[in-house]
Amino acid sequence: MSAPVKVQIFGQTYSIQGELDARYVQKLAKYLDEKMQAIADATGTVDTQKLAVLAALAIADELHSMQRERSDEEELLREQAERCLTLVERALKQTA
Repeated sequence: MSAPVKVQIFGQTYSIQGELDARYVQKLAKYLDEKMQAIADATGTVDTQKLAVLAALAIADELHSMQRERSDEEELLREQAERCLTLVERALKQTA
C-alpha cells in the first residue's frame, strides 16, 4: 500500500490510502469536487452529505450511460463484422 494522498473535496481535506497512483487519486478528487460544486451552485444545497449523494448519483448516471453507449457500439461492430464475414464467404464460394 502506498503513502496516503491528501486531497481537497468541497472544502474538506481527506487522506486517501490505497493502491492507486497519487496523481490519479488527485484527478478523481478534483472531478468529484467539481461535480459537487456544480450541483451546489445549481441547487443551492450546502449540506455536504446531500451533495455527495447527488454527485454519486450523477457520476453513476454518467457511468451507466457510457456503458450503454459502449454496449450499443459493440453490438453495431458485431453486426458489421458478421455482414463482412458473410460477404467474404459469398465471394470465396463464387471464386471456388
